[in-house]
Amino acid sequence: MVFDFLRGEFIDVIDWTDDTRDTMVWRFERHGNAIKYGAKLTVREGQAAVFIHEGQLADTFGPGLYMLETNNLPLLTTLQHWDHGFNSPFKSEVYFVSTTRFNDLKWGTKNPIICRDPEFGPVRLRAFGTYSMRVSDPAVFLKEIVGTDGEFTADEVSDQIRNVIVQAFSQIIAKAGIPVLDMAGNTGELGKLVAGAINPTIAGYGLTLPEFYIENISLPEEVEAALDKRTSVGIAGDLNKYMQFSAAEAMGKGGSGGDAMTAGIGAAMGMQMAQNLGPWGAKPAAAGATPPPPPATTGRTWHIAKDGATTGPFAEADLPAMIAAGTLTRASMVWSEGMEGWKPAADTDLASLFRTTPPPPPGA
Repeated sequence: MVFDFLRGEFIDVIDWTDDTRDTMVWRFERHGNAIKYGAKLTVREGQAAVFIHEGQLADTFGPGLYMLETNNLPLLTTLQHWDHGFNSPFKSEVYFVSTTRFNDLKWGTKNPIICRDPEFGPVRLRAFGTYSMRVSDPAVFLKEIVGTDGEFTADEVSDQIRNVIVQAFSQIIAKAGIPVLDMAGNTGELGKLVAGAINPTIAGYGLTLPEFYIENISLPEEVEAALDKRTSVGIAGDLNKYMQFSAAEAMGKGGSGGDAMTAGIGAAMGMQMAQNLGPWGAKPAAAGATPPPPPATTGRTWHIAKDGATTGPFAEADLPAMIAAGTLTRASMVWSEGMEGWKPAADTDLASLFRTTPPPPPGA
């Protein structure tokens, strides 16, 4: 009875209560790494426990309460070559791994990313955002990242994750072909593309990124300043009208040292100019608008009679073309205002046109 009581007093309780927000892995400290047979292992929600025996990965436990016996330690039993139960302590390292999300982790481009924009040509972009990280495979995470570190925090792996993110982001931005001015409206889709590109690499670390966000994509300051000026010009519209309206407003306010008459005249001029301009200034003339037709020329007009029907009036300037086409000949009966009746064209003032018009070609 006394021996059973004393043996019960020596049973270990192995657990980890995390009082930090950034610890990913914590090694259970035990003098000589000796664990009593029948020790109780408590793994809480959001945790995993990994046993390392003589440098080799052994058993992994998820959330729950375990009594450490041979039936609960199959891999460790195989490594120790235990073919029967044991009562003596065994040596093994126990690492607790947090499997909860680590949120609001920052990423950003240290150096500008050069890409080609269809409107601005080569441009340099910077970007930043946030992501969340979680251990998906505790054994792989210990093997590939943690090693023998007794306490491992999220900051120790964030730099590596950031490098993977920036590399994938640079490649996707270069291939996406999205204009710079449209990127703000496509950050969601770009974020999905980046997350999909980095997942295979991150999985090789035993990690996953449940959330990934691109918060901002920015241009160099000089490019942003040029865009601001371009936007201002677009809002102002016709700069001449805008300047006139601004001058009218200034005159309407009057100078601080001017008299009432000067202020009144300025106000009247300002109101008149504002009325002429309208609320936002006169609309600029549309580019490429067709000019109005030239005013019609005045001159003598002629009528032509043929086969009992008349046509016209025809401007005198159009008759040479009709003569050349054969629709008007010397014998054609014509009439113009001021004539007493119809006459052959050769007997009117049109006779001179026939002298300057070459005759039809031979054989016509």
